[in-house]
Order: sequence, then C-alpha cells, then structure tokens
Amino acid sequence: MDGIHPIAFELGPIQIHWYGIIIVASALVGLYLAVRESERRGLPKDTFVDLLLIGFPVSVLFARAYYVFFNWERYADNPLRVFAVWEGGLAMHGVLIGAVLTLIVFAYVHRHSFWQLADIMAPSLILAQAIGRWGNFINQEAHGGPVSRAFLEGLSLPDFIINQMYINGAYYHPTFLYESLWNFAGFIGLMLLRRVNLRRGELFLTYLLYYSIGRFFIEALRTDSLMLTEHLQMAQVASLSLIVFAVVLIIYRRKKGHADVRYLDDGSGVASAVKRS
Repeated sequence: MDGIHPIAFELGPIQIHWYGIIIVASALVGLYLAVRESERRGLPKDTFVDLLLIGFPVSVLFARAYYVFFNWERYADNPLRVFAVWEGGLAMHGVLIGAVLTLIVFAYVHRHSFWQLADIMAPSLILAQAIGRWGNFINQEAHGGPVSRAFLEGLSLPDFIINQMYINGAYYHPTFLYESLWNFAGFIGLMLLRRVNLRRGELFLTYLLYYSIGRFFIEALRTDSLMLTEHLQMAQVASLSLIVFAVVLIIYRRKKGHADVRYLDDGSGVASAVKRS
C-alpha cells in the first residue's frame, strides 16, 4: 500500500520535504497569532516578527543538538547526517530550551516583560507543536508500538493515516496524532484562559504544565524515544521536571508578590499604561 512520500516536490536538484514545509508553516501560524495578540496588548507590531527571526533558528539549533546528543549512536558513523534535519529529529524539549533562552535575552535587550511575552507566545507554541507533529507523521516517526489494522480502524481514522502507519510490514500506534490532538485541545484551553485574566506568567506556566502531562503519558507508548538510560525515557524525565517546575514557580511567584499584574492589565485600553513585571 502506498504511503505519503516525504518529498513534496523538487526544484531542479533541490528536494523540498513535507517535514520542512510543515515546520515552517507551524511557525508562521504561531507568529500570526502572536502578532495579533501583541498588538492587542499594546506592544510594538514587529515585536514577535523580530523575536521569530532570532528565535526560530536558535530553537531549531537547540532542538537538533538535543536530539543528536541523546541519540549520538545514530550519527557516530556519519556525523554529516547531523545536518540532515529534513529526515526528522527535532526534539521539542530542545525547542523549548532554545525558545526560552532567546526570549530571556530578547526581553532584557528590548526592555519587555519576559512573562508578558511568554504568556502571549504560549498558545502559539502549543498550536505550532500540534501542527508540527504532522511532519513526524509524514516521516513515519514518533510512533508507538505495533498494533493491528483493525485497532486503527476502530479509532475511526481515515485511510491515509492508517496507510501511513504501515511501516516495514507492521502497523503502529499513531502517537503523533495523540499528541497533536492533545495540543490542539490545549491551544483551545489557553485561548479561553486568556479571558480569565490569569496572573502574568501563569498562562505560560499552565502551558508547560498541560503539555508536560500529556507528553509524559503519550511518551510511554512510543518506541523511538530518546533515552537517558537503558530504561529511562528522556522526555518523561523532562516532562516530570517541567511539571514540578511550573507548579513550584506559580506558588513561589504568588507568595513573593511577583505575579500581582494580570494578563489583561495592559493594552486595548484596559489600563492606561503598559506595566512591567
């Protein structure tokens, strides 16, 4: 049975892969949402455009470095494959590290509130993750263990997904889909939470908490996880760490009075001035 070919089209000797198209598309969708929201919050229109121009390549670099570091045996015999990002192999936790470090530096240089930018960015991040997982689908990676075709049909999946989950003579759990749906639901939830007027920083920390809970359980189904030890999956360790980090930071910031400013306390005429925290 025919699956989806990873190469979308060719321009002479240049091959354009679906994986790259989907990753770029996810970033642009996230940028669009962030730009619209930043304008409503009273920030300069080009804030997130400038941030993406820096943050996107930095995040890809960290995502690749993270993946290669914990999967070096795959590249040891041919180190040049490290640069073949179109084959897949971008770790989401590496993306988060790169994005947060970029945001810290960007906020400091441009005298913005880190937490305000992070809150605005949170729905864009999780939506980009939801879209980006379909790049894994095209590359037939980030899947779970073997299942039967009847199992996949029982999930009422369309044939194009079922056929793409047929890899080397067997069908596999579409864990890419589970995480994509989890992230889409999280995106809707974060968009609704914007209206609740959470304390500044807590929208982003809620994103970390929500994403990490889903990733922890979905990762248990995967068979191609990055491993910290022989029996310890790196993504699960990172997810548990982020869950604890998010909860502790929410409590700490509230107790220390660092979360008194609310998400809607600036922009759109809600307040007379943009507050920093």
